[in-house]
Amino acid sequence: MTPRLTVYYGPVFNPKSLTHFDTIPNCLIAVSATGNIEWVDQLESSLDSSSIHESVLNKGCKDFDVVLLGAGEFIIPGFIDTHTHAPQYPVLGTGSDMELLTWLTSVTFPGEAKFKDTNFARRAYPDVVRRVLDCGTTTCCYYGSLHLDATKVLADVIHEKGKFIYLFFLIDKCNMDKDCATYYIEPSANESMETTKALFEHIKALGPSPSGEELLRPILTPRFALSCSDELLHKLCEYANAHPNLPIQTHISENPKEVEEVYKRFGMAYAEVYDEFDLLRGNTILGHGVHLTLDEVELIVKREAGVSHCPVSNFNLNSGVAKVGEWLDHGVKVGFGTDVSGGYSPSMLNVIQQASIASKVLAIRAKEEESKCHHEHGQDHAHGHSHDHGHHHHHHSHHPAHPNTQFTNKQLSIPTLLYLATLGGAHVCSIQDRVGSFEKGKGFDALVVSVQDDTGNPGLWGINRVRDEGVDSGLTTQANSMEDVLRSWLEQFLFCGDDRNIKRVYVQGSIVGGREFKEK
Repeated sequence: MTPRLTVYYGPVFNPKSLTHFDTIPNCLIAVSATGNIEWVDQLESSLDSSSIHESVLNKGCKDFDVVLLGAGEFIIPGFIDTHTHAPQYPVLGTGSDMELLTWLTSVTFPGEAKFKDTNFARRAYPDVVRRVLDCGTTTCCYYGSLHLDATKVLADVIHEKGKFIYLFFLIDKCNMDKDCATYYIEPSANESMETTKALFEHIKALGPSPSGEELLRPILTPRFALSCSDELLHKLCEYANAHPNLPIQTHISENPKEVEEVYKRFGMAYAEVYDEFDLLRGNTILGHGVHLTLDEVELIVKREAGVSHCPVSNFNLNSGVAKVGEWLDHGVKVGFGTDVSGGYSPSMLNVIQQASIASKVLAIRAKEEESKCHHEHGQDHAHGHSHDHGHHHHHHSHHPAHPNTQFTNKQLSIPTLLYLATLGGAHVCSIQDRVGSFEKGKGFDALVVSVQDDTGNPGLWGINRVRDEGVDSGLTTQANSMEDVLRSWLEQFLFCGDDRNIKRVYVQGSIVGGREFKEK
């Protein structure tokens, strides 16, 4: 006997690429008892519940439940947060008038040091994981503090929250044995590695989920180049070589002062430092990258590493505007990160909004530069001068103009934003075969979103979609095609939505968060 299926019916958005998502007004998604997608079916027209049952029976399914979406609701893949710090949630929203290195010593390290008290960790971490889930994040890359016991607590909480489905979370304690505060530093490279191995053993002992999936996974976490001694970097490299499938996460080129310090200490560019220690690989996740040079971007592409774009944090700590469009044109894998608490919001929706703004800032700058050049050029001709741009060309001589400028200095479109928050993040975490979109064989990680006025979000204009937009329950409309109406709902959710609009959060087919979720 085949186990029971759950079949979801309603409008679905399915990300496909940086420039396209499928808008499916009438979609059936069948999910197995272990939480994997069995099939996805796009229907020509809307069905009532008896025709839905008939349609599923025709596929040879006998034993199934149907979950119908309500008016003004739709399904999207869960968000993937490729960079956040679990022990920084308690200091959210403080220190926003500082830059990175000052902020670390004044706010972050004192905040993280509190996790030396394991009881504090037990109080804080359930709340952290709960908030992350309710914000619609179904996969998360967590940095822990440097404390082994506190990070074990985080692993246990995630394990428990998943109610034995677990969640696709990657976690580790930070490795940091150099140039940190005296009260918040590991005594030696040896101890740093030993505690990391002990945590990985602890995670392994929790075992896989019932579906056989290792959903809580370890990730190697050298905090950043400056916080690791050469000895520790060598040890991390040896460990990574012995465990090539173990992902790695770290920070890179977030702040100009930091980049300068790295060059001073190592005598090479930031990306080259990680490459030198063989920590730049296909499953490396680099946080920020605001000040990467083109040479570094090309090295990252060559090594197939991914970058986590954290615009809220980049603006909040005055770090700068990351050239995401340029990375995409060069073929870098890019995802989004909240970077709590450099970023002051645990919500990926905030990241989507500020990533859009960051790309618009670059587009505005580029236009200003262009008109300035035209203006200067005009003046030169008026005075009979020809400007010598030789030095400029020389500087870029080994970088031919990149043939593809589809994204450079252009605003990010809605399909690009949705992709980077979902499937793009899955590629960065090397789990694109499991999550990020709705395909047969992937886990069902999804959000049921409502843009109805009864959610109480004042940002989404208080109309009843069914009554006021001429959208009946069969999702037809007088004015526009249903696809157009749905796309406007998605855009309104991405720019004005918050956790009130996220009714249910599914991980591996089980409800783990959202407005309608009740802790058992």
